[in-house]
Amino acid sequence: MAGPPLAESRAAATASTQNSVAAVRPGPGEVVGVGHPVMVVFDRRVDNRASAERMMNVTTARPMTGRFTWINDAAVEWRPDEFWPAHSTVTLSVGGMKTEFSTGAAVVSVADISAHTFTVSIDDQVVREMPASMGKSGFDTPVGTFNVLEKQREVVFDSRTIGIPLDDPEGYLINGEYAVRVTWGGVYIHSAPWSVGSQGSANVSHGCINLSPDNAAWYFDTVGVGDPVIVRA
Repeated sequence: MAGPPLAESRAAATASTQNSVAAVRPGPGEVVGVGHPVMVVFDRRVDNRASAERMMNVTTARPMTGRFTWINDAAVEWRPDEFWPAHSTVTLSVGGMKTEFSTGAAVVSVADISAHTFTVSIDDQVVREMPASMGKSGFDTPVGTFNVLEKQREVVFDSRTIGIPLDDPEGYLINGEYAVRVTWGGVYIHSAPWSVGSQGSANVSHGCINLSPDNAAWYFDTVGVGDPVIVRA
């Protein structure tokens, strides 16, 4: 559901007697990317979601609008419609608790499926444009705005996790490197030495964004959790 501008919202006094806050993300003192959502986890099932949403008061350098999404019966996420201001402090008050986290530089990546490129900007300045290969027909890379969820220096890519048996012609079991996850469904930006010949000219992956080993290592070292990744057709 659409939420009010959080910079203007106010806590509901009665709501705090119904549910207590068990955790917040980002945690106190964390530095995250400008696309990182705010998540509040309550100690029990929330029966009055509207009341719980009114408990949340976020203050930023400028007023922000956004949307609430309930992850489960006890956890709500608020995602701003625009990216947080870079190099700023975000203050969250909820249920009588107050905490702060910070944003770093605006590291924004754009994957252009038709152009076969992956471009990274830092604070609105393009710093690197890289040839890339995205999902082939039938394994299309999803289009939209995502955030970096986690980074894994080494990872095993197993086609069985997306329903493809290893003995299928499309099956694979690969030791991957410099993996930056952008969806829990298995889309990563990662090193793909096997597709370097196609990067910049053809889409041959099973949905991930393939980069050369050098470019993938650079991106892995540059990006952080919460940094936005925009995928365009």
